[in-house]
Amino acid sequence: MNFHRQPGLFDLDERAAQLTALGDPLVKLKAEIDFEDFRADLNRVHEKERKSNAGAKPFDGVLMFKVLILQHLYNLSDDGLEYQIRDRLSFMRFLGLRMEHRVPDAKTVWLFRERLKALGLVEVLFGRFNEQLARRGYVAKTGQMIDATFIEAPRQRNSREENARIKAGEIPEGWDDDENAPMRRQKDTEARWTKKNHETHYGYKNHINADAATKLIQDYSVTPAHVHDSQVFEDLLDTETTDAEGHKRPVYADSAYRSEKHEERLAEAGMVSQIHEKGTRAAPLTEEQTASNRNKSKVRARVEHIFGAQAAMDGHIVRTIGLERARVKVGLLNLAYNMKRLVQLTANEVRRQARRAASPDGIGLPAVA
Repeated sequence: MNFHRQPGLFDLDERAAQLTALGDPLVKLKAEIDFEDFRADLNRVHEKERKSNAGAKPFDGVLMFKVLILQHLYNLSDDGLEYQIRDRLSFMRFLGLRMEHRVPDAKTVWLFRERLKALGLVEVLFGRFNEQLARRGYVAKTGQMIDATFIEAPRQRNSREENARIKAGEIPEGWDDDENAPMRRQKDTEARWTKKNHETHYGYKNHINADAATKLIQDYSVTPAHVHDSQVFEDLLDTETTDAEGHKRPVYADSAYRSEKHEERLAEAGMVSQIHEKGTRAAPLTEEQTASNRNKSKVRARVEHIFGAQAAMDGHIVRTIGLERARVKVGLLNLAYNMKRLVQLTANEVRRQARRAASPDGIGLPAVA
């Protein structure tokens, strides 16, 4: 047998078919997501007038967007992403690339992400996909879960004096000197230290509002880590959408969000508060309050499934410097999660339909969420 012959077109097609048969998840993702729906927004990246027609043409915006989705699904650095696109047939097929095609390098990926930041496009793309979800019937109709998780950033090795000045919104002495310019570019002056449950965190927070039934993220906000969860509550609150009976959607959140102000805000909006009640040393929770919190947790805990899935995707870590870049990375993480979740939801629906068809009474067994 000749192991040294050059692979032909049909050899690659056969290998791709075998990947599909083995359950390549990117095939399902590509089938479920209408990536062309993002093209009009992504075309803005290349609207900047080119000075000359010389040189290679820029990569297609939709292709580059799909590259970033891969990055967040598989927790890859820019250099690692370039390598994996060149190495993995499943990545190439997802991107519509063949062996002879150019592959975006790490610098190109970085520059594309910078353009998304400059144009504020990540929020636009996130909203565009939510419109796509709505057209598919995945409209938020049940309780809204509001919560936050830490996004760790590279830890800075600053002196106490430098950290004090950064916290005060000042640039430490000497950082603006020309000779320190390379060092200054690597210093994150917007990430913050904070403590929670005896654990120290440095970086940012991903605050989300997610639908309790589908576990799809409806809205999000990114802040430095020291910002208290409750400070973003009203920014994320959906006071307009109603459920199937026409009622405002109830709000589920842990006790960090409980305050007299928030309770009044929900009452004014005609919304049911399912926020956990707080106990204190002087006034511990009653048995009735404890039981109520336990019932609320049956729904509220579903938000932890979202954060767990995201942690498995990228470990809740950003490798970037500054709040604006963190917003881009976290926004893309939330978007990639929603895309992956849509694939799961459609697969669940296919299984439900199969169970109904196989059941004598046409009802079938309940599906696992």
